[in-house]
Amino acid sequence: MEQTVKMSADELAQFEAFKKAQAKQQAKEKRKKNLETFNAMIDDQVRTTIPELESISEQLAMVKDAVFGNFKSLLEMKKDVMKMTTDNQRSHTFTTSDGKMRIELGCYILDNYKDTVQDGIDLIKSYINGLAKDTDTQALVDMVLKLLSKDQKGNLKASRVLQLRNVAEQINNDKFSEGVEIIMNAYDPLPSKQFIRAWKRGNNNEWVSIPLSITDVN
Repeated sequence: MEQTVKMSADELAQFEAFKKAQAKQQAKEKRKKNLETFNAMIDDQVRTTIPELESISEQLAMVKDAVFGNFKSLLEMKKDVMKMTTDNQRSHTFTTSDGKMRIELGCYILDNYKDTVQDGIDLIKSYINGLAKDTDTQALVDMVLKLLSKDQKGNLKASRVLQLRNVAEQINNDKFSEGVEIIMNAYDPLPSKQFIRAWKRGNNNEWVSIPLSITDVN
């Protein structure tokens, strides 16, 4: 049986405030519980996924080592067949005789220079510093200084050095050309990570890349 409770205005206001505080506390506890559940699910999922990814990574590393090992003899034979006295090639491509499969093995290269590179840079700068006499020459100076700028690791970009060589041919100044030559002779690239790329012919006879990383997989 329902009972009617009579309240004064003050009592009603206190009761409404109590209900609001209670609802607020319940919502806070619910959010806390949901957050705890969410964090627990994250822990479970990450702990489940990491071992799977580690396994895939280890398998890829093993396959990569095996592929380079299997092709080692072919690379040696290639040098003999092609009469190559030195091997400065950074990558090698092999295609099946029917033209349906292709694989490329190579090594990424990091730009690196011997200490003498600074002598070449100083020589070029000593020449161009006296050129900025008008708008045209200032533009040339700015361009050369940009080509001489180093990356975060303190190295010049090989592509910019090639542009410098083109500039040297246009300027035709002995001092500038000597500086560029010193820089180019100081180039001492460092081998970085090895890579493997593979393709198969598609239905339309186009080369279709075989994804070899999680990023590339659809």
